[in-house]
Amino acid sequence: MSNLIKETSHSPEQLKTMLYDMMVIRSFEETVEKLFQQGKIHGTMHLCIGQEATAVGACVPLTKGDKITSNHRGHGHSLAKGTGVKGMMAELLGKETGYCKGKGGSMHIADLDVGNLGANGIVAAGLPLATGAALTSKMKDLGYVVVSFFGDGATNEGAFHEALNLASVWDLPVVFFCENNLYGMSGSIKEMTNIENISERGASYGIPSETIDGNDVLAVVEATERAVERARNGEGPTLIEAKTYRWRGHSRSDARKYRTRDEEKEWRQMKDPIASFKDNLLAQDILTDDEYEEFVKKVQAEMDEAVEFAENSKEPGLDTLMDDIFA
Repeated sequence: MSNLIKETSHSPEQLKTMLYDMMVIRSFEETVEKLFQQGKIHGTMHLCIGQEATAVGACVPLTKGDKITSNHRGHGHSLAKGTGVKGMMAELLGKETGYCKGKGGSMHIADLDVGNLGANGIVAAGLPLATGAALTSKMKDLGYVVVSFFGDGATNEGAFHEALNLASVWDLPVVFFCENNLYGMSGSIKEMTNIENISERGASYGIPSETIDGNDVLAVVEATERAVERARNGEGPTLIEAKTYRWRGHSRSDARKYRTRDEEKEWRQMKDPIASFKDNLLAQDILTDDEYEEFVKKVQAEMDEAVEFAENSKEPGLDTLMDDIFA
């Protein structure tokens, strides 16, 4: 990874921004986890701690006008695309200042102003939505690209195969981005799929595909840059499989009995996407220790402000109960 940093076309400031953005995502997830434990966030939530490099790296090549679709583990995607921390926090706390006015919650955050078409609690449901958005872009010559984030479990759903087939047939400007964190809700991907790499499935639809290290943010950036360039040039879709690891359970109620604590410890200590990137930036004098400590303080201040904003915001009134209902 250190060689990639030296050879990358991204400036030192851009590299440091990538690190900062990953730190923001992790801090956000750790903060909302505490709020959930305190009973201030209701329902459940699916945290992306350990997967920060996929969200940040995949959004680096995107413009504000480009679109994304997300899934139930979508906080990181939203933040990486430009959705603000305060409105995100308010949404999770069910407040009217949230991006969906407190009615969407953890699994349904959308922010159309930055091209975030929304997260979705239905496994694989974001893929056909992304394909439809890409079709709109092509038919109306709007020029934007769509990145669809989904997990390994989604690749066994019919919507995955239908979306890839249609996007391939029509050469649509969409990047299918699979975050393979190796486990579904109740078991290993090895028990669910009889191939080594999910990216192999792209070949059957005539789609260029690759498997990358999802914990190496620059590997994610470079793969997504290639895919976005192809899409923008009218060359059709790409399937990217980024292998990563979620540190927490599938959701807050998951006891993680399907994997060992030793495995989790190894991923946290040896394959932490934030720590490894930070260490490489420090080793090559792109980042200083003082700059990193300032990042830590700035991120914490951002979270404190977001929590204060959310807690002081009003809950949606009963008179808004039927607002924003379209059917």
